[in-house]
Amino acid sequence: MNKDYLIAVVDDDENIRTLIQAYLHKENYRTIGLANAEDAWSLYRISPPSMWVMDIMLPGMDGYELCKRIRNEGEVPIIMISAKDNEVDKILGLELGSDDYLVKPFSPRELVARIKRQLERWIRLTGAEERAVVSEAAAPRIDTGELQLMLEERRAIWRGEEVDLTSKEFTMLKVLAEHPNRAFTRDELLSFVWGEDYFGSDRAVDHLIKRIRKKIEELPVESVWGHGYRMRTDRSEV
Repeated sequence: MNKDYLIAVVDDDENIRTLIQAYLHKENYRTIGLANAEDAWSLYRISPPSMWVMDIMLPGMDGYELCKRIRNEGEVPIIMISAKDNEVDKILGLELGSDDYLVKPFSPRELVARIKRQLERWIRLTGAEERAVVSEAAAPRIDTGELQLMLEERRAIWRGEEVDLTSKEFTMLKVLAEHPNRAFTRDELLSFVWGEDYFGSDRAVDHLIKRIRKKIEELPVESVWGHGYRMRTDRSEV
């Protein structure tokens, strides 16, 4: 089954790339090694891998920018590796959409274990979404007036125009739109969107909301200070 997944390893240190790939090959994963983010981004545009392991410090475009670009397009797992052990760097990586962060030097076995965990979580979440589509057959659409979510088709319509959303962006909107005016905590949204076993920073919620707001500028999703977010449907009454 592991051979079904292609893992891209992006690091300008050939020794580290070779080491990581060797350990992954032992687990029967397919891999591709890349020395810079530009080649990695070209690969993503042509034939995206199942998962990414990327260094932060790369020549040219850095790992942060590569992670941001990939995450704006899709939701495949991303693990960042770096010699930087600063908490700010870890938080920034998680905010930009990485699913995990490992500091160099690290145990290759630990990295492989984390890769397995992220792939398993991704597979479970994908399966859960597919089951959710089936269970929603009786109510295939959420309509809040200006926003319509076509659940079976995973499509979002804002003021008559379709909006291109990633899987997590759509799921976040679905959770908020299904419970109008309810204030969700960040931890609740993490659980609904990322799964209960997600152990990253809750700032991932803020970053995802920021991405959604950028795509739908007047979306009535409000920040609830010290708590989380809600979607208002009664703003005219305030």
